[in-house]
Amino acid sequence: MGSLANKIVAMAAVLAALVTGGACGIKNVNLPPYNGFTACGNVPIFKDGKGCGSCYEVRCKEMPECSGNPITVFITDMNYEPIAPYHFDFSGKAFGSLAKPGLNDKLRHCGIMNVEFRRVRCKLGGKIMFHVEKGSNPNYLAVLVKNVADDGNIVLMELEDKASPGFKPMKQSWGAVWRFDTPKPVKGPFSIRLTSESGKKLVAPNVIPATWKPDTLYNSNIQF
Repeated sequence: MGSLANKIVAMAAVLAALVTGGACGIKNVNLPPYNGFTACGNVPIFKDGKGCGSCYEVRCKEMPECSGNPITVFITDMNYEPIAPYHFDFSGKAFGSLAKPGLNDKLRHCGIMNVEFRRVRCKLGGKIMFHVEKGSNPNYLAVLVKNVADDGNIVLMELEDKASPGFKPMKQSWGAVWRFDTPKPVKGPFSIRLTSESGKKLVAPNVIPATWKPDTLYNSNIQF
C-alpha cells in the first residue's frame, strides 16, 4: 500500500507446507486462491501470526535472470532467521515467477538476493471461509480463517453462540487459528465478527451451524 520500496530482502526458495499448513495453519496453498504464490515472512512481516494472509508485491532487478516484473505473494508461514530487517522465503513457484522466461530454475539457484517490495491489498475471488479445527468441542472451539481479501489478515475474531448472545473475543491460538475456551459449553449456530488490520469489521451470521463438526470447512457469504 504505497510505492515499491528499495529495501534489502534476503530470500531462499522453499516449498510451501501443504500438509501441516505451516505457521499460519492454512493448508493446500498450492490450490486457489493462493495457487502456490506464497512466502514465509520474518518478524515484522509475520507479526506473530497476525500477518497471516497479508499480500506483498515483490520484484527483483539486480540479477541478470530477473524479469523486473512484480508478482504478488501471500504470507502463509514464518522464518525468523535474522538474515535481514525484512526477509521473505518464497515458494519455488513464486521464486521462479520473478525470472525472465526460461530462467526460473537458474534464478532459484541464486538462493539469496535483494528485492523490492511493498504491502498491497489482497484481491481474491470467493468469500471468507472458516475451518473448525480438529479437537474442537463445546468447551474448546478453534477456528481457522482463510481467503480474506483487502488487508488479507485478521487482528481480532469474536464469537456469538446461541446460548449466550453478544460477541465475545476469541484468543489467537497460533497463526490464523483463533480459539474460544469456556467452562460452559457453547451451542451453535455460531456467528463470527472479524476485524481486519485497518479496523474494518464484518459479521458472518450463523456461519457455523448447530450441527457443526470438527475438521470441517464452512463457507460464509461475506468478504472485505
